[in-house]
Amino acid sequence: MLKQQASEPLSTDVSPWAIVVEDLHLYYRRPRHDATSIKELVLSLLRHRRLSSYEVQALRGVSLSIRKGEVYGIIGRNGAGKSTLFKVLSRLLRPTRGRVRIWGRVVPLLGIGAGFHPELTGRENIYLYSALLGRSKKRTDELFDEIVDFAEIGDFIDAPLRTYSSGMVARLGFAVAMAERPDILLVDEVLAVGDVNFKMKCQRRFEQFAREGSTIVIISHALNVIRDMCNRVTWLHEGRVMTTGPAEDVVREFWRFMQGIRESARPLRVESLKHVA
Repeated sequence: MLKQQASEPLSTDVSPWAIVVEDLHLYYRRPRHDATSIKELVLSLLRHRRLSSYEVQALRGVSLSIRKGEVYGIIGRNGAGKSTLFKVLSRLLRPTRGRVRIWGRVVPLLGIGAGFHPELTGRENIYLYSALLGRSKKRTDELFDEIVDFAEIGDFIDAPLRTYSSGMVARLGFAVAMAERPDILLVDEVLAVGDVNFKMKCQRRFEQFAREGSTIVIISHALNVIRDMCNRVTWLHEGRVMTTGPAEDVVREFWRFMQGIRESARPLRVESLKHVA
């Protein structure tokens, strides 16, 4: 179990925060059309001159503060805005309005294959992903054997990435990103793939980094992982913060909410319909 307690700053000159998000909004336009091919889309444009669109509010007034050294979880249903928030924190998306402040170097693990090219070999992708993380070639040379050993991909290191299984790609991505301790680690469902032994190895690496003072932010649908590993949790729903608090309390509240949705969606039994008749 992680649940490292965030340490207080040694002086007032050093911020106690790793991430502060203030009133964050992110909107984008989505075209409204029924075209299923480029040909249909072009014909629709010729007929109507322009396509209508509607606004999607992915994040609506999100605010949260994450302390240095904290293990922090973000949960919510599909479409709640979790991955969008992670992309903003990773500087992959620019918010419509609001403020994000980050203290330290951020390493994002945003999904299987992110930062890789399928036609390059595992060896070449190690250098590619390392460069995207800001790591020099010399430093990657020094870490190379450790990365290959941690990824457990053996002779596949010189095979194209397209020949890898999803588990192998995830292991390689994790090994590259975690070869050095980051100030802030963002994890988006990366542990959803891979065998039990590799997941345990990843968790031990998380624990090591947390002990050494890294801030870890985890997004996951695995509520038991969030409950066991995190200090605090934010629950997002339809782009808004529902609540933030101790991991066990927030997970319990979210679980009750999801149970209520399942109960309301459950079809009536035949026996109950007889009473209606």
